[in-house]
Amino acid sequence: MPKKNTSPTKDHPALAAIRASDTGKVKVAVSDIDGILRGKYLHRDKFFGAVEGGFGFCDVVFGWDAHDQCYDNTQVTGWHHGFPDAMVRLDLGTARHVPWDNDVPFFLGDFVNGDGSPFPICPRQTLKRVLARAEKLGFAPMAGCEYEWFNFAETPQSWAAKKGVGPEPITPGMFGYSLLRMGDQRGFFNALMDDMAAFGVPIEGLHTETGPGVYEAAIAFSGALESADRAILFKTGAKEIGKKYGVMPSFMAKWSAQYPGCSGHIHQSLTDVRDGKANLFFDAKSKRSMSKLFESYLAGQIACLMEFAPMFWPTINSYKRLVDGFWAPVKPTWGLDNRTASFRVIAGSPKSTRLETRCPGADMNPYLAMAAVIAAGMHGVEKGLKLTVPPITGTNQGAEHIPRAPRSLLETTRIFKGSAIARDWLGDTFVEHFAATREWEHRQWQDAVTDWELKRYFEII
Repeated sequence: MPKKNTSPTKDHPALAAIRASDTGKVKVAVSDIDGILRGKYLHRDKFFGAVEGGFGFCDVVFGWDAHDQCYDNTQVTGWHHGFPDAMVRLDLGTARHVPWDNDVPFFLGDFVNGDGSPFPICPRQTLKRVLARAEKLGFAPMAGCEYEWFNFAETPQSWAAKKGVGPEPITPGMFGYSLLRMGDQRGFFNALMDDMAAFGVPIEGLHTETGPGVYEAAIAFSGALESADRAILFKTGAKEIGKKYGVMPSFMAKWSAQYPGCSGHIHQSLTDVRDGKANLFFDAKSKRSMSKLFESYLAGQIACLMEFAPMFWPTINSYKRLVDGFWAPVKPTWGLDNRTASFRVIAGSPKSTRLETRCPGADMNPYLAMAAVIAAGMHGVEKGLKLTVPPITGTNQGAEHIPRAPRSLLETTRIFKGSAIARDWLGDTFVEHFAATREWEHRQWQDAVTDWELKRYFEII
């Protein structure tokens, strides 16, 4: 008698639905170091083979930058290895359909080593490694991401013709929370809400922000891994949906010195890993409704989040957002429902009590940014750190003697590379590789001649 197939994937509902359909292809994707989704279509037969045994994906996705320029300073991947295929395992729990692409089935994947162990520089695996350690401590982190981003009336062709100068916002002026401006791109605005929901990326709130053509979206709270999946899918989805309406979204941290930058706030709380129900950050007996666990988690972020800074400020442009007097916080401060602080404590009901980490920009890789903030918080929990720093009040009152954040990618990368805490939580291989990619990014900027330099020096000097 032939042995019955007992594969745990055989009867998965997502696979059963694909088998029963007439679809000829499936879309799959992975995150590169910069948080850009890289993917492909698989023929349905190839897809079912990939479900059982994985499939090869060129490891160059970790060996080049956002513009496909190969790093010359990395060890894990590079020309010296010949850019071989690395193994990707599809996560069936990420199954969804892409409503704007004829409802093609879609899955995210993780990179693994030949023996099935996590590939050490895979961003999604890096977050999973942090979450696994939190689970061993008895906690299940919950999270939700918010994005601010600008939208432009551009196409790849028009933007190339402009040579990177003078993008046209879809609406003029400073008009936050505007019902009127929502109507100027009603199709795009509604498609973001409706198509994202159908894509398994539910948006709790969507509105215009302060600035020409800028929107803000709050993605529904969930488990931290699901939250990061939703965040990276939101960025790609917004860009794909925008093409239908002649809109080019930009998630760069600061496109113009005239306007506030774009954030990628991360809301967090902890639940008990055994039941995942009670919010362990809430304590009704506390004057601030903050549990001791919450205080230790916050103390961890205050103490060492800057050691993870390149993971949530990953580009040269990230640091242009960190301007005194604008909305982005520039010091490791905390406050009670205070949006001028880096760490906004929202303490109220058992359901709503949470921490909003306001440091990251919209240019973050959500897997790495979330890994950074959770690792910093869990470091505080693991070490039992006490919250000894008082909250700021008003507009940064009480922060006068707190050093501001570094203003360059090179400086934060040096701190990150030398951090024992980062190496403890993320592993030496990841820290060395990610630091090398940020050093490369700094070098590309250092070698460039900018419009600012031409305008400042060309005639006068």
